[in-house]
Amino acid sequence: MAALRPLVKPKIVKERTKKFTRHHSDRYVKIKRNWRKPRGIDNRVRKRFKGQLLMPNIGYGSYKKTKRLLPSGFWKFLAHNVKELEVLLMSNRSHCAEIAHNVSSKNRKAIVERAAQLAIGVTNPNARLHSEEINRQIVAHPPGYPLFTLVAKLAIILFPFGSVAYRVNFLCGLFGAAAASLLFFTVFRLSGSHAGGILAAGVFSFSRLTWQWSIAAEVFSLNNLFVGLLMALTVHFEEAATAKERSKIAKIGAFCCGLSLCNQHTIVLYVLCIIPWVLFRLCKEKELSRGSVLKLSLCFSAGLLPYIYLPISSYRNQARWTWGDQTTVLGFLTHFLREEYGTFNLAKSEIGSSMSEILLSQVTNMRTELSFNIQALAVWANICLVRRDRQNPSLVWLFTGMFCIYSLFFAWRANLDISKPLFMGVVERFWMQSNAVVAVLAGIGLASLVSESNRVLNTKGFRYLEWLSAALFVIYQIYSNYSICDQKTNYVIDKFAKNLLASMPHDAIILLRGDLPGNSLRYMHYCEGLRPDISLVDQEMMTYEWYLPKMAKHLPGVNFPGNRWNPVEGVLPSGMVTFNLYHFLEINKQKETFVCIGIHEGDPTWQKNYSLWPWGSCDKLVPSEIVFNPEEWIKLTRNIYNWTEEYGRFDPSSWESVANEEMWQARMKTPFFIFNLAETVNVPSNVKAQLYTHAYNLYKEIVYLQKEHPVNWHKNYAIACERMLHLREGGADPEVLLSETIRHFRLYTQRAQNDPQLADISAALKHLRKELQSLRNRKNA
Repeated sequence: MAALRPLVKPKIVKERTKKFTRHHSDRYVKIKRNWRKPRGIDNRVRKRFKGQLLMPNIGYGSYKKTKRLLPSGFWKFLAHNVKELEVLLMSNRSHCAEIAHNVSSKNRKAIVERAAQLAIGVTNPNARLHSEEINRQIVAHPPGYPLFTLVAKLAIILFPFGSVAYRVNFLCGLFGAAAASLLFFTVFRLSGSHAGGILAAGVFSFSRLTWQWSIAAEVFSLNNLFVGLLMALTVHFEEAATAKERSKIAKIGAFCCGLSLCNQHTIVLYVLCIIPWVLFRLCKEKELSRGSVLKLSLCFSAGLLPYIYLPISSYRNQARWTWGDQTTVLGFLTHFLREEYGTFNLAKSEIGSSMSEILLSQVTNMRTELSFNIQALAVWANICLVRRDRQNPSLVWLFTGMFCIYSLFFAWRANLDISKPLFMGVVERFWMQSNAVVAVLAGIGLASLVSESNRVLNTKGFRYLEWLSAALFVIYQIYSNYSICDQKTNYVIDKFAKNLLASMPHDAIILLRGDLPGNSLRYMHYCEGLRPDISLVDQEMMTYEWYLPKMAKHLPGVNFPGNRWNPVEGVLPSGMVTFNLYHFLEINKQKETFVCIGIHEGDPTWQKNYSLWPWGSCDKLVPSEIVFNPEEWIKLTRNIYNWTEEYGRFDPSSWESVANEEMWQARMKTPFFIFNLAETVNVPSNVKAQLYTHAYNLYKEIVYLQKEHPVNWHKNYAIACERMLHLREGGADPEVLLSETIRHFRLYTQRAQNDPQLADISAALKHLRKELQSLRNRKNA
């Protein structure tokens, strides 16, 4: 509907603008004024008795010619199947389709796709498509996260409000709240202090990391819940008075340990600490036997049952996007052990920071997230264990051991370069698991500090100070992080994906690359039903053996010349037929193909017959025989996006910052491309001058349009000004061009201190200043 406009759009004039009110709303307070249709057949309004409220109907008070006209300017036609759309083939500029409410999801999708092919508008293309996506079982990226997937699916069905993303976000918020209550329970049962429990729950919950990832559709809030649950069950087990109670709690704990491994695998380090401790306690109480070990093993295995979902989902293959083939034992183990990333690694083939750097960053981050005082209280909780009259000292040692083992192991295996802000944002999410333990130890430490102060000074006045300090710590956390974590107006990723999809022509193929365009476009396309006419193909996934056998049938508009993408075409020993990108483009030549964002460097075969032309943040693959027309392309891509976000307003470690950077740099891609064309050797001089002029004008436009913009624009604009100096027919004043070159090179050197070409630019600046002075002297003479 957004792309189609009616041939004639008459103005709809309503003779009556007064709102209709509900019957008896003027008589009873409990009846609201908002209009509701009377249901009783003998109702006075419904029978239109004299003196009663008016009974409205469609087009009430409208001009007859526009009585049933939609606000969009189209007349509505009710469609029940694909064949009925053909009636509108010659009337698509005056009529639009509305899919009947009783049409199934399968037929609804077919109607939407056919309407897009016939350029017929549909008023309700997304209705009931959400339930279709819910019923299709997907497999998440390794290790599969079956528990989170199933619970999120249940939340999408049960929550009757908001978008799909909002419902899952709401669920994660509930997980975060439950995790906080479990931390409170753990500290209270260990120390007997309500204030200590509030301190632990409040400081952890309102830290930036926890708050940020508890309002996002991610697995971390559920992992926090399991961390709190395992610690609470451990405390409950320690306090158990009878063998029967200990056996019961041990079985529940074993089940929860298995269940926690169905979410995030990092919690296995806590499980490996808790299980030996529980077995040791049972052995000490002489309650450990072969039968009890077998029962605990069965309970643990029962917790792992959600992993059955992976092979079932993979076998059914109903999802329009999924990951991996778990129908075989090898495929299941590959997915479960994250072999495509590297088992217990964060990324594939990444050279990360050293172990000491990550540990130091973790301590620094913890001080920022929880404060130095919380760290000191956690240390104090361990110092107080020196006294022999302390209750449950083994639990404090256990929690401290869990923290140390997790921190050391994670620092060893986190193979990402944390000097890059985005990678730092990826790594710091996993520090929440250790921060939860530190918060618990801090709550115990506060209770121990107050208890010790009361004992030494023989007074109970410190109880009030305990409550005051706990309240101040929590309030300070809220005050410090509210402005950062308040995301109610954050629609950056939403707008990013919608802009990219809206910019694409009808029936296009988009070759996706990277998490940002991949996840955001897939969500909008599959979950929200945006642009059903386009096809999304993942570049990285096409190189995997399982992708095309699983996904090809869900991409009916795309032709694949083989079973797997590989630069070298042929037949693999497994029987799979490989194809390169050039062959893929040739077989899909009838469609326009785009790459978002960037193209796979491993396959250069496309370069012999295709070129990449800038299309906003994406690029279009264009056959080489098509001649580039700069005027037309500038007109086509000048206002391709509606982007109003300020540059640099987001934290560099966030995906919002990456999306904002991409959209800002998209404005520079067309002049950059035109400038590079002018730099090629085989371009005639007159064409070269034309291209340089276009690039210069575009750079000048974007540089002076906004006060704050990417720093590399200064450098590119300065180089464009310098090239214009050599054009005699350019028409620009040489003195102005020299001044602009010097000014923007200077601004660039002030802000880009890490550029390896900084020394060369500084030397060029000295030369340009001399040239400018010489030019001014000649003018004065």
